[in-house]
Amino acid sequence: MGEDLFSAAAAERLASRSPLAARLRPRSLDDVVGQRHLLSPGKPLRTLIEGDRLSSVILWGPPGTGKTSLARLIATTTEKSFIELSAVTASVKDVREEIASARHRLGARGTGTILFLDEVHRFNKAQQDTLLPAVEEGLIVLIGATTENPHFEVNPPLMSRSTLFRLYALDDADIAALVHRGLEVEGASADADAVAHIAHRSGGDGRHALTSAEVAVALATVRGRPIHVTIDDAEGAVDAKAVRYGRDGHYDVISAFIKSIRGSDADAAVYWLARMLEAGEDPRFIARRLVIHASEDIGLADPHALLVATAAAHAVEFVGLPEAQLNLAHATIHLATSPKSNRVTRAISDARAAIREAGTGEVPPHLRDAHYGGAESLGHGAGYRYPHDEPAGWVDQRYLPDEMVGRVFYNPSPHGREGRMRQWWPGHHEVETGAADTVVDGNVVD
Repeated sequence: MGEDLFSAAAAERLASRSPLAARLRPRSLDDVVGQRHLLSPGKPLRTLIEGDRLSSVILWGPPGTGKTSLARLIATTTEKSFIELSAVTASVKDVREEIASARHRLGARGTGTILFLDEVHRFNKAQQDTLLPAVEEGLIVLIGATTENPHFEVNPPLMSRSTLFRLYALDDADIAALVHRGLEVEGASADADAVAHIAHRSGGDGRHALTSAEVAVALATVRGRPIHVTIDDAEGAVDAKAVRYGRDGHYDVISAFIKSIRGSDADAAVYWLARMLEAGEDPRFIARRLVIHASEDIGLADPHALLVATAAAHAVEFVGLPEAQLNLAHATIHLATSPKSNRVTRAISDARAAIREAGTGEVPPHLRDAHYGGAESLGHGAGYRYPHDEPAGWVDQRYLPDEMVGRVFYNPSPHGREGRMRQWWPGHHEVETGAADTVVDGNVVD
């Protein structure tokens, strides 16, 4: 009995000293800030929780959006036993022991088990496989929480047996409401601009906002009571805005970056570049994408684009961050403002497709190597005409194998250098309009 009293007292003291975010964990679904698409009356997740009819689910969302809080609320509403593990610290042995306990519990008392596995993406595929049989037979209801896209990080069989609920970053209004709750608990008030500043700089992360509010209150307390938080306190408490993304965000942001360059929007391209750098993206990955883009979407419309991109890639290795951000920005803006052409991309793609369809074909005899003894007797090189011997520096002769005669793989666009090339390139074949466009200074004239 004495031990219970001491334990209760210890728990009370720990609770009073715990971080503000922990003290403000919601005690009911109505206390949850944000996620109205899931938790408003009649919405799917709320209906399942209130009816204690939850099957295995994956909660996916950025940090500080309420995944753990939701799981712990489920623990207070269900008649099942609720077990909480973190994939950061738990082992496969721990999971197997909990599954064995769930089986014993069900057989002895008829009580089901909910297993909450936080950071489920930290389990590798083999570790996740240990969960699958218990989920399949309904022995446990799994609640997996992850900040990473589960389509990348969770085994497909486990995903197929779970319902995916996506949580979104909190908006400024929700964050402000949360900060006001925190101020009330701390016995403090604040200027409106101070609250707005914390909300705006939290990056949609409720936990980050409450931590900032707690620090701001501590700064304001130095001036004595009543405790009132000013904009200076808020600025002192807030670090740089949290910019982060998981694996799916990584691909979404680089996609936006490349599409902005392709769309010739230098402002958007630089913004996405900055977004990646702020999030800690590997600058070598960014440089590789620039080098690829220079040939894929610009090509011979601006041959210098590839030189600039490869120079930026070299600068990343030679200079390193933070200074290399200038080189990456230089290349990004150059590529965004370059004329665009995907004709190089189409040429190699069409040529490889033609080879797969028609085979490789024989090298025409006049193009074969004639630099070895006996080649002449085989007819190799016979009839070949040397272009440099011709006044125009070009001669009309066949270079493709028989199977490919008449096929056109590279057809220059009317943009940039390619537009000017169309005026003089003797190998140019007009295949798209049937007649050559008139080109003046790289521009097509109807």
